[in-house]
Amino acid sequence: MEIDKEMNYGSDYKYIPATSIGSGVGMEVLPDLFNYTVQIVNIHLIGSPETKDFVLVDAGMPESAEEIIFVTEERFGANSRPKAIILTHGHFDHVGAIIELVKHWEVPVYAHEMEIPYLTGKKSYPEPDSTVEGGLVAKLSPLFPNEPIDLGGNVEKLPSDGSIPHMPEFKWIHTPGHTPGHVSFFRERDRLLIAGDAFVTVKQESLYKVLTQEQEISGPPRYLTPDWNSAKESVIKLEALKPAAAVTGHGLPMSGELLSNSLEKLVREFDSIAVPDYGKYVDRGRH
Repeated sequence: MEIDKEMNYGSDYKYIPATSIGSGVGMEVLPDLFNYTVQIVNIHLIGSPETKDFVLVDAGMPESAEEIIFVTEERFGANSRPKAIILTHGHFDHVGAIIELVKHWEVPVYAHEMEIPYLTGKKSYPEPDSTVEGGLVAKLSPLFPNEPIDLGGNVEKLPSDGSIPHMPEFKWIHTPGHTPGHVSFFRERDRLLIAGDAFVTVKQESLYKVLTQEQEISGPPRYLTPDWNSAKESVIKLEALKPAAAVTGHGLPMSGELLSNSLEKLVREFDSIAVPDYGKYVDRGRH
């Protein structure tokens, strides 16, 4: 693959000193799914270690490339590299190490076509809402990088037929709200859902919950979700798939009855559980 060398992060890109009790912990959720927490966000390695045929879903926090490469080589062997990096969306904590990883591995990046402008320097996401109801992480959110990164020609749009390159059994599902081109990934065979930030399993706004990783299903992170109507529709769409197991962008994997009951409750009580009582993006998101 020919790497387009012209890539850069936004001018406000920097290390964010936030971490959780789960940071640095890896977990084999399934034989071909390895979940690893970089500070406060999860990355997922999809593929069996026997085959060396795998992809990386999402790309961690700023300045985490060496850690991600180390974790990848621990699981798949020295000098191993994924076939591609697949993004659920382009927020800073999901693309934090992507430029270094693309240069090191020389692999393509795939994202939904509505996310491409935010990954090619054309558009900035809305600024994080530090006034939103929900705790200390929201208050810290103005520190989070917001300028768009530019992956140049290294990012390609996901195929329009729902397939995912190098993830043959998975389909992508458009789950906007948190971002316009947010996607989740689903495998029918074992009803595995990779949800991104469409919903998460920790209250991401609460510093205590993030630090302790207390398991609790929640809507998308509030301080970076501008469209609550779409976010609700996305959760309804994912609950209808009846996933047996889910990994999310933040928090621990969840499965079985705890997952199904929690998702049903989230759909039923979305406005009170997920939608904040106040915040600059809230009123436009009320039905």
